[in-house]
Amino acid sequence: MIYFDNSATTKPYQEVIDSYVKVSSEYFGNPSSLHGIGGQAEKLLTQARAQLASLLNVKPSEILFTSGGTESNNLAVKGAALAYKGRGRHIITTEIEHASVRESVQQLEEAGFRISYIPVNSDGHIDVRAIEQEICDDTIIVSVIHVNNEVGSIQPVKEIGELLKAFPKVLFHVDYVQGAGKVPINLYESGIDLCSISGHKFHGLKGTGALFIREGVRLSPLLTGGSQEGKRRSGTENVAGFVAMAKALRMTLERRDTKMPEMNQIMTTLRTELAKIKQIVIHTPEENAAPHILNFSVEGFKAEVFVHALEEMDIFVSTTSACSSKRKSAGKTLLAMGVPAAQAESAIRISLSFDNTMDEARRTIQAIEATLKRLGEVMRK
Repeated sequence: MIYFDNSATTKPYQEVIDSYVKVSSEYFGNPSSLHGIGGQAEKLLTQARAQLASLLNVKPSEILFTSGGTESNNLAVKGAALAYKGRGRHIITTEIEHASVRESVQQLEEAGFRISYIPVNSDGHIDVRAIEQEICDDTIIVSVIHVNNEVGSIQPVKEIGELLKAFPKVLFHVDYVQGAGKVPINLYESGIDLCSISGHKFHGLKGTGALFIREGVRLSPLLTGGSQEGKRRSGTENVAGFVAMAKALRMTLERRDTKMPEMNQIMTTLRTELAKIKQIVIHTPEENAAPHILNFSVEGFKAEVFVHALEEMDIFVSTTSACSSKRKSAGKTLLAMGVPAAQAESAIRISLSFDNTMDEARRTIQAIEATLKRLGEVMRK
């Protein structure tokens, strides 16, 4: 099997699974309980928070555990909007956000907030000056995705953070779900106030995530009914999952130091060889793009047909993001980049992990060429 759908989810490390099982079996207490078993669980939760904070170079008190990227994004955007609505009701975001941000601001718009959407150019990048032009006295949040989940374009978050230093009442939220473990950012230096990550994107377990909340930033909770996570996210904590997530990020960052050159070589090979095929149009930009995502269209074929054809050869890729791939619609990012709808509907996404190899890349290129030939013959009959 060749698994090239790592932006949808990654395979958990065996050590991560072992850690989850051990904590679930031996330290199963509720961390809010007063007895010793609860105290053991609370200690592990505290250690996981400290480890995650150390890996992100922030304070443990600034880490809030969640169920994943969607919850983190919802809490960041809605929680901040509700907490600071007395300051203003204007939010700035982009046209290429993940649905968890896009639909959050749409809900806020229905509640009376005003939303500005920053466009992208043909490479999927925003212009920082466009954000500056939208800021007004009523602006309270700027929310920007770091690595776009469809095409891999990297947004200039550090430059945006520098800009927002001149607007101290505006909070800066970054969706770091696709970048964590692969594309480093310094949260403090980039002036980020809120930052979302998801464990299953870096070989942790599904249902685990975190939100960085800079010290002093207030959020109105979405989940109430308990005092967990500083009363900002009620509900008994998934101790085993969070311990496993901290381990997964540590292992991924350790591997990044040694495996990134190989990932870059694999991506270069995929891009170079696919670009030679006349029916393929590559959408991922050559510059300021993540090392693990390659989006391209196979002209003349519906994306789902091509995905299933490759699956028959035991190669697994995807269409748009996993959250919207079953809707059989063109990716919103590609349309925002100006890609024609017909071409966008034939888009395929390959996404790598540090487990992928150059041999897998070459076999996939051969499979794509063979599939194009086979499907073309079928269509001509």
